[in-house]
Amino acid sequence: MEGKNMMDKINDFLISMQSVKVKEKLVFYRLLSTMTNAWLSLVKSIVVLRDQEKNPVFKRILSVFITELKWGKTLSECLSMYPWSFSDDEIWIIWSGEKTWKLNEVLIDLADQIEKVSSISWKLKSAMIYPAFIMVVVTGVIMIMMVVVVPKLLDIFEDKSALPLSTQVLIAVSDFLWAYWYLIIISIIVAVIFIKIWKKTPWWKYLYDNFMFKIPIFGNMTQKLILSRFSRVLSWLIWSGVSIIWAFQIVSESVWNEVYRQRILLLKEDVWQWIKIWEALDGDKLFPPMMVQMIQVWEQTAKLDKTILKVADFYDEEVDNMIATLNKLLEPMIIVFLAVVVGWIAMAIMQPIMNLADTVSQK
Repeated sequence: MEGKNMMDKINDFLISMQSVKVKEKLVFYRLLSTMTNAWLSLVKSIVVLRDQEKNPVFKRILSVFITELKWGKTLSECLSMYPWSFSDDEIWIIWSGEKTWKLNEVLIDLADQIEKVSSISWKLKSAMIYPAFIMVVVTGVIMIMMVVVVPKLLDIFEDKSALPLSTQVLIAVSDFLWAYWYLIIISIIVAVIFIKIWKKTPWWKYLYDNFMFKIPIFGNMTQKLILSRFSRVLSWLIWSGVSIIWAFQIVSESVWNEVYRQRILLLKEDVWQWIKIWEALDGDKLFPPMMVQMIQVWEQTAKLDKTILKVADFYDEEVDNMIATLNKLLEPMIIVFLAVVVGWIAMAIMQPIMNLADTVSQK
């Protein structure tokens, strides 16, 4: 603490900016739950986990945890020192477990729920990796063809104005790529940076997130993912003993969507005014009627934490089915797209060559 030199402080800062992988967190939560359940002290348990940890970043973080715990901090306070690795909902759930003396139960349940969330996210990412890789490779090949191959093939024609329209368009595109390829790369980099900065402003992020809902298939999938996240995190927090008002505040920061974030904050204000949750959400397009009706039943039975978790499982299954369908649709769509592009390039190249062959044979 006070005895830290400048290099230790810089090292701690650099580590705090690096995130711990989900898989490593899952192992940490599960093993820590097992050890605390076996009546090992928290400090001793983390010492054991640190000694067997292979990731140097996480190993250093666990060393900091041990020092801070010895100085009297709680585990939730230690986790809050590394916001890039541990989300607010994780911190608050562990905080509630510490307050209710159920830390081992909270840790194992938290690990189970994080595993379910990460499983859906991994499936979605894996579904997009293959088509994205194919598109990048094919785009690169087409760029090389347009810049290197096409000009050499069409150099045999002296009068470019007599060529078919498709060939002239191909030449124009090839010349443009050859002359301004560096500007295209710079423009893409600038556009990516601009979008990342632009998305950080609340108003523009709201427009961007709202636009994402209007994209066919992906918009519906995004909404279901958010509703699953909303239901699951809310269930964790309520089960852990966090008040419903504060639970909505935490959930609003964990849904990664500005449209839902603002709506959940309004919902928090409504509940603060003693308006029932289902009444506040009734007729809202962001929350399907089925979900509103189930919330109404939950509020009447006072079992919101258990039943809302079933909604999260339902939406996870819906997203899983949509990802499977998307995988089946993307492959033929990519094949058709590539066939059209390659077919057009082949036609634009072959048409003047065939015309030239016809002219020679006639002569």
